[in-house]
Amino acid sequence: MKIRRFSLVLHSFQDLKILKENLPASFPLSRQKKITLQNYLSPDPGTEQELFRKAMADVKPLPHNNYYPKRVRVTLPTHLIHNQEAETIAHLNKLIEKGEGFVVAHTPEYIEGIGYNVKSETAKRLHQGDFAIETYLDLHGYRVQEAKKIFDNFLKAAIRAGQRGILIIHGRGLSSPQEPVLKTQIINWLTRGPWRKWVLAYASARLCDGGSGATYVLLRERSYRIRKEINKASTG
Repeated sequence: MKIRRFSLVLHSFQDLKILKENLPASFPLSRQKKITLQNYLSPDPGTEQELFRKAMADVKPLPHNNYYPKRVRVTLPTHLIHNQEAETIAHLNKLIEKGEGFVVAHTPEYIEGIGYNVKSETAKRLHQGDFAIETYLDLHGYRVQEAKKIFDNFLKAAIRAGQRGILIIHGRGLSSPQEPVLKTQIINWLTRGPWRKWVLAYASARLCDGGSGATYVLLRERSYRIRKEINKASTG
């Protein structure tokens, strides 16, 4: 049995008109349901509210009239309170009588500084006593001009001898009306004068070495040739 194939051939616009008249009438466009993207993205708000009410139908709200926040008061045992008070008093006595527990680095008088291209922790290590102090200079009580000459000679001798860790005692300058004069000048000599290229770091001394009334200085390590040149210049 041969399958008959239907072919539609239109020879003119008149044939198209006849074909259109013979087609069944479709529903009017106004009666068709318009499907838009909005139907999928935004459900009807009324439907959402209804679904929420149905989901919450069995939920009972908590009463607020009988709610009182709990206040918890912690009371330390008497023996712990007495132990803390005794420990505080003991610390104060050690601080007053022996100076124990006093941290120089936590006071406004504490100073520190580093030279060019030096790690920032070097000054703190110097204050903590990580570097040995090989010599010291006591300038406490000297006037600025006289102290400057002694200071220069002292640093020349230290560099010539290859001594790197030094201690300079200058006092706290509490009698000065504004700022400690000698202490301020020594910092200027170390950071702005010709000696600054020799200074790696400086920091206030520990309490056992004078506290904020003295300053540790860490000098750069120089070769024997340079030390010899300094020695020659100082003697010539």
